[in-house]
Amino acid sequence: MVHLLVPGAAADRESEPQVGFVVSKAVGPAVVRNRVKRRLRHQARESLSGLPGSAVLVVRALPAAADADYDALGADLRRCLERVLR
Repeated sequence: MVHLLVPGAAADRESEPQVGFVVSKAVGPAVVRNRVKRRLRHQARESLSGLPGSAVLVVRALPAAADADYDALGADLRRCLERVLR
């Protein structure tokens, strides 16, 4: 699940996009949650160039992310980003 906030015209367009991750205990124990966060962080880093300059992106991992491999997480993240950027 992805949420994107793009501030209005008064926002600084030269700033970098910000990304935050929400991975609750429903995803699994700490080891699994940290692995999911690391994978999502790396995948999101590749997608930052497509975001507006002052955007704030929040990525919420659902419990199914615990069983997803690296490529599946990346595909889901890209699909969500495409949908939210429309």
